[in-house]
Amino acid sequence: MAKAKTAKASYRCSECGWQTSKWVGRCGECQAWGTVTDAGSATPTRVVSAGPVSSPAKPIGQVDVRSAQSKPTGLDELDRVLGGGLVPGSVVLLAGEPGIGKSTLLLEVAALASQSPVPRQRADDASGHTPALAADRTPVPAAGRTPAPAAGRTPVLAAGRTPVLYVTGEESAEQVRLRADRVGAVTDDLYLAAETELSAVLGHVDAVEPKLMVVDSIQTIGTSEVDGAPGGVTQIREVTANLIRVAKERGVTVVLVGHVTKEGAIAGPRLLEHLVDVVLYFEGDRHSRLRMIRAVKNRYGPTDELGCFDLSELGIVGLPDPSGLFLTRREEPVPGTCVTVTLEGRRPLVAEVQALVAKSQLPSPRRATSGLDTSRVAMVLAVLAQRCKISMHEQDVYVSTVGGVRLTETSVDLALALAVAGSTAEQALSGSLIGLGEVGLAGEVRVVPGVQRRLAEAARLGFKHAIVPRGSLELGDGSPLKKADPQLTSHEGMKVMEVDDLQQALRVAFTAP
Repeated sequence: MAKAKTAKASYRCSECGWQTSKWVGRCGECQAWGTVTDAGSATPTRVVSAGPVSSPAKPIGQVDVRSAQSKPTGLDELDRVLGGGLVPGSVVLLAGEPGIGKSTLLLEVAALASQSPVPRQRADDASGHTPALAADRTPVPAAGRTPAPAAGRTPVLAAGRTPVLYVTGEESAEQVRLRADRVGAVTDDLYLAAETELSAVLGHVDAVEPKLMVVDSIQTIGTSEVDGAPGGVTQIREVTANLIRVAKERGVTVVLVGHVTKEGAIAGPRLLEHLVDVVLYFEGDRHSRLRMIRAVKNRYGPTDELGCFDLSELGIVGLPDPSGLFLTRREEPVPGTCVTVTLEGRRPLVAEVQALVAKSQLPSPRRATSGLDTSRVAMVLAVLAQRCKISMHEQDVYVSTVGGVRLTETSVDLALALAVAGSTAEQALSGSLIGLGEVGLAGEVRVVPGVQRRLAEAARLGFKHAIVPRGSLELGDGSPLKKADPQLTSHEGMKVMEVDDLQQALRVAFTAP
């Protein structure tokens, strides 16, 4: 007689949710020690029969998309990253380090959204499309004051209510109100609730019926329906699932604030990023006013856009043209500086690299970097010493960027090499020169993507000369520019010089007018 199969014991990691049939001391997924605990017997697979459907399936061409059109937030830089704005019924996760400005940003978004009138369809719109909300960045008025319509503009939107619910689990309501007074985010239709229990949050949703809800943060909200403390894997999974259900059923846009670990990853199970529709990262140096937001997942728009903001005591303001923050304006050029153009997503940013080479008083000379990759800087210094015979074994080398921006692209290599060489020789480069290119170990200068876009941005800011790798311009052999001079071409008023290796780049750079 065959024995009935007994259910095997199941063990689960309390940090990431990884499961195994036997106990182990270290999680096989997140490599954490002592987090694998008994999760009870494994539940056998059940056969589920067909049941009633919520709505019949229909051809995709007959699906009405008017209710899913994105609504601008009022912050153009955030709309750029989101792909136009917030989509009703979507769930957005915004993560960032403590003190970076996540709560300030979302408080301004909530205040602007509470002032947005409810869309009303035009009477003469035969297509049935609902007009989009205006995306102009308008200041938030004080409480009880209604902004006047712009002169010469006929409003086509009804002046209905747009209630917004801001749930804070980390601060008291009074603390959030103080920040709202400081940044001017006090409006009549912005509702504030300080809660840490999921059932209470859902009760506020029933009472307020918001169009937008901000939860700050998801790690502080818990429910008594499941075991574990708030912020644990089980709690985050249950809370997120319930908020997603509310968003999809009621068409409420939900924005969740997420904590990050010391490695920079979002705290909690990886499943959290899979469940939400959009994942945004808010970045920046806490000692700098510049803040950047980028999307790593976006079901409604691109993931290669970058939004730039200026953080001050009065709030967060979008920076449509942030390149000026990363440059130093001076009358005379200084040795050890070179300008380059980096691509953040699809946005070109002009940045300045500075280098200082000084006589060392230590047996082992110092190598200090700020805003650049340390290993990349060491490689460029080695190439300069070996291929260009620029010896720095007795000199301290300090390299930095201007404005606190961090440059990780390999296209910065050439500008870094030119800055270090200029500081070593005490010779300044032309103030109208930029350098683009990746430097290889053999001393060659390699092509980088997006050269045309980078050159166009540099030309817009007034730069006249550029040094780029050979083949970057992709000109045909029959081009009159190519016939006139194989090394010198023109790009929107710029003289673009193509080089093959670092030695040639140094010769061209220090002889350019």
